[in-house]
Amino acid sequence: MKIRAASICVLLLAGIAAAQTTLAPDSAAPAVESGKPMLTIPAGTRVPLTLKQAISTKTARDGDPVYAETSFPFVVNERVVIPAGTYIQGRITRAQRGGHVKGRAELLVHFTSMIYPSGYTVMLGGSVENTPGAEKTSMKDSEGTIRQDSDAAKRAREAAGGAATGAVIGGISGGGKGAGIGAGIGGVAGLAIGMLSRGADVRLEPGTSIEMEIQREVQVDASRISSRREVIVRNSD
Repeated sequence: MKIRAASICVLLLAGIAAAQTTLAPDSAAPAVESGKPMLTIPAGTRVPLTLKQAISTKTARDGDPVYAETSFPFVVNERVVIPAGTYIQGRITRAQRGGHVKGRAELLVHFTSMIYPSGYTVMLGGSVENTPGAEKTSMKDSEGTIRQDSDAAKRAREAAGGAATGAVIGGISGGGKGAGIGAGIGGVAGLAIGMLSRGADVRLEPGTSIEMEIQREVQVDASRISSRREVIVRNSD
């Protein structure tokens, strides 16, 4: 009986050892992943982009997709990390139209992914740092909010124009007194029109140059960032 029990123990130990040997390759898989040649895109990196579609606060809604493309390669240690022609995808997180009396139109965009020409996709966190290609807009805050420039001066001119027109009409019909009355009526009319109309919308046309800032460090696999064209050339060699 003792010999039989000892034999059973030996068989059990052999089975455990075999199971450990079988599982060893799977447990080593993370080491293979960590051995990839990784490149780092540091936080704060600014990348010039070209917008691929029109965006307007008149029609934009929260959650709408945004598509852009890198217009110049980004290089780290003499190595292209983000080639020109890389697609950048994002979404609108806030779209606000200009108010009737006060409040300017605002647009907030966050970039979420980067698609290399090879198809390799990397998640990222990016915001708009600047909009050098957009007219009559400015950056409101560090979050990346694009704000339409104030059109208060334009509304004042419209009110003044209404007053001048009313003065002319009143002067023709009733002399100096009529001119004063006409100016008052015209001014009120111009002010009313200004209050009924909204402020100008933020509008970014296709091809608009914008600058993206990467908000947190991004790791990319150096072996997967080559473009399809480069892969074809290497294979032909």
